[in-house]
Amino acid sequence: MRPSAIIADDEPALREYLFKLLNENWPDLNIIHQANNGVEALKAIIKHQPEIAFLDINMPGLSGLEVAEQCKGECHIVFITAYDQYAIEAFENEAIDYLLKPVNRERLLETRKRIEARLENRPQNLSQLLSRFPDQKRELKWLKVVHQEEVILINVDDVDYFRSSDKYTSAYIKGKEHILRSSLKKLESQLDPNQFWRIHRSTLVKVTAIESITKTLSGQLFIHIGKHQLPVSRAYQGVFKQD
Repeated sequence: MRPSAIIADDEPALREYLFKLLNENWPDLNIIHQANNGVEALKAIIKHQPEIAFLDINMPGLSGLEVAEQCKGECHIVFITAYDQYAIEAFENEAIDYLLKPVNRERLLETRKRIEARLENRPQNLSQLLSRFPDQKRELKWLKVVHQEEVILINVDDVDYFRSSDKYTSAYIKGKEHILRSSLKKLESQLDPNQFWRIHRSTLVKVTAIESITKTLSGQLFIHIGKHQLPVSRAYQGVFKQD
């Protein structure tokens, strides 16, 4: 069976150049999608589930590193960039490769051999590789949610709050519930702490979505978002106290 791949680059000429180079030097590779930004690339990976993704690092919407972080373990990633300020050597003996533009035939053939040797295995954990780039902003920007029998993407900025139960975690957007395949603890570690605050062991809220805060005679605080009233546990009431 032919391996499949996507190409993502915001520069059409470079994207077409890589497409042509791959066709000439890896004829068995089935390039099933070409994306012109990071968001489109992530959607294509989720939809088509390719074995390989060739990702430009600097793209609008989501960078190649951010796309890789959000789809880790789902395909083999090859980073492509015009810049060499990263530690290229960090990738030389890993499942993920790193190509400098303009990509030449000899270097691409090395990449092909490396990937073909590993296609029968799952990609290695990207978190170890990405941790070597501390300057990269890695807050979660897009969420994969279950909608009917499909998985779709929603923007984190649209979420009003997250709530977890014993079985799953939900994201709420304008009162509508979306089921996530992620724990609340994991979400909290990936979200911007200046934008999302924990108010309860089972609830994270977006600060800017809060419409009002009320306090009962017993001292219980409640957050109001639309028609929803969310309790603030005593352990987290300190974030709302004024000096």
